[in-house]
Amino acid sequence: MERRVVITGLGAITPLGNNVEEFWKGIKEGKCGIDQITKFDASEFKVKLAAEVKGYNPEDYFDRREAKRLDLFSQYAMVASREAWKDSGLDKETENMERVGVVVGSGIGGIQTIETENRKCNEKGPDRVSPMYIPMGILNMATGNVAIDIGAKGESMAMVTACASGTHCIGESFRMIKHGYQDVVLAGGTEAGITPLSIAGFTNIKALTKAEDKNRASIPFDKERSGFVMAEGAGVVVLEEYEHAKARGAKIYAEIVGYGATSDAYHITSPAPGGEGGARAMKLAMEEANVKPEEITYINAHGTSTHLNDSCETQAIKTALGEENARKVMVSSTKGHTGHLLGAAGAVEAIICSKAIEEGFVPATINYKVPDEECDLDVVPNEGRKAEIKYAISNSLGFGGHNSSLLFKMSD
Repeated sequence: MERRVVITGLGAITPLGNNVEEFWKGIKEGKCGIDQITKFDASEFKVKLAAEVKGYNPEDYFDRREAKRLDLFSQYAMVASREAWKDSGLDKETENMERVGVVVGSGIGGIQTIETENRKCNEKGPDRVSPMYIPMGILNMATGNVAIDIGAKGESMAMVTACASGTHCIGESFRMIKHGYQDVVLAGGTEAGITPLSIAGFTNIKALTKAEDKNRASIPFDKERSGFVMAEGAGVVVLEEYEHAKARGAKIYAEIVGYGATSDAYHITSPAPGGEGGARAMKLAMEEANVKPEEITYINAHGTSTHLNDSCETQAIKTALGEENARKVMVSSTKGHTGHLLGAAGAVEAIICSKAIEEGFVPATINYKVPDEECDLDVVPNEGRKAEIKYAISNSLGFGGHNSSLLFKMSD
């Protein structure tokens, strides 16, 4: 028997705030978390802006020795997971922790550690490479560290699908619970990739904007968009089987009722023409949920502020919902607020959808000025709106042609 899956806990550390309350307040107020790069000296770089986590001190969360053994991407995952677990009200003393899983992905994992230790190896020789290099750098260790920290002994893994990682992690966790393999899963994504090598690599593949005005840098659907802004942070949600949550009187933010995942099989970085893979992902999510296109109120778009993504995603939405329904639905990208958190993007955007449903508020696409005839949907420009959201879709599209869509429902 298929089981219902609900969201009962939220945790986030983002460029807009280091917990869900601060983060969501920034989204509602239309704040922009983008600014000058401070993580390293970017004076010789063509890209000067990023969306960094602000005011973060590892020793507020970990003792000094522990912090030194954790790459920043693992730290962020653990901080967000602790908040989500606490928010859920679950108690590991009474919970069957063998039925609690962890699925937290990342696009590029412990890149800070990799860069640091590579430099040591080249400059000082192989014997100077830290013995912690491997357990700090490998991508599954965000999940591993969260499982150890929380005491979760169920299924534990990391989905890696570039910028679709967070959404795939939540979607696959949804299936684990729906089909009876787990009762609870901490799911999401984490990223700490604002490093010289990452910025250089994404710059040279022409993915990042070189804009120097933070309010005209990440501008999804705007005709003057010129690339995305790198961001960091983590988002984690607690997914729980509905009856399990109901029995303990848990607060339910939203229900996940559909998930679609497809591959373009087209190109390593460009979306398929017309966004056909993304359209199929949205259709699959709606089919699983038995929801009609006209029932969708809001779409949190992948909306990266690159020319190809935003125009192809617009076409994908029209294909998936039909032209008439696509023009009625509210479609915003919150990457103007947060920048692009790569593997964590879908996770923080799942939190946005959950809060949007809970509070009846549709976030804006901020810093929008110049309409683009290729992106001619209702992008909720500059001002968020009060609206009852019965069904919301969140899209994530990753390099390699990975497409994923989650369909959220207002809890009854």
